[in-house]
Amino acid sequence: MKYQRILLKLSGEALMGSNAYGIDPQRIGEYAQEIKALHQQGVEIAIVIGGGNIFRGMAGSSQGVDRVQGDYMGMLATVMNGLALQSALENIDVPTRLQTALKIEAVAEPYIKRKAVRHLEKNRVVIFSAGTGNPFFTTDSAAVLRAIEINADVILKGTRVDGIYTEDPEKNKEAIKFDTLSFEEVLKRGLKVMDTTAFTLSQENKLPIIVFDMNTQGNLMKVVSGENVGTRVDL
Repeated sequence: MKYQRILLKLSGEALMGSNAYGIDPQRIGEYAQEIKALHQQGVEIAIVIGGGNIFRGMAGSSQGVDRVQGDYMGMLATVMNGLALQSALENIDVPTRLQTALKIEAVAEPYIKRKAVRHLEKNRVVIFSAGTGNPFFTTDSAAVLRAIEINADVILKGTRVDGIYTEDPEKNKEAIKFDTLSFEEVLKRGLKVMDTTAFTLSQENKLPIIVFDMNTQGNLMKVVSGENVGTRVDL
């Protein structure tokens, strides 16, 4: 395997499958199988999931919910998604630990960097939830922060599209896909990979990002094996 320790970032919307909101049991089951296949190869796996399938803080604030309150609601949504993924993984005999940036001891461990690393070394999948524990920061920022803290080799951003394009390929069929990009090129072209805070943090810490289609079976394994899948952003 090209990468031994990875941080997999999944959007909350990815868990909806064909539903309008919530969690599609079939989709989360498929993701669990992809993760299990990788886990069986001895890869150390940490995961961050968004909460947009349940509640999105900024959208809530536009409807009269206080922004800070809305962001905390979004963090709790990521805990729910984390619990769902944990259950799906443990149903197929993958050992996991769910850690949260907010203290909810009844359902998950508090995030402690040393414990997280120890779990990874013991071949447990670690799911990080509740973002950074602070409002005004996205789960993209949480993913990059946790990846740096645990010394991950790479951030894998699983999406619905198979990489980064000149334009949104779902809106423009003529959009051209990039195989590789530098951080500078992404900024110069104004491409949307992650939010600016997360992207800058990744750039400053020389942490590569690979954007790929998580919904194509086998892609996760191919990416970690070093195959040319998706788009790699590096120095």
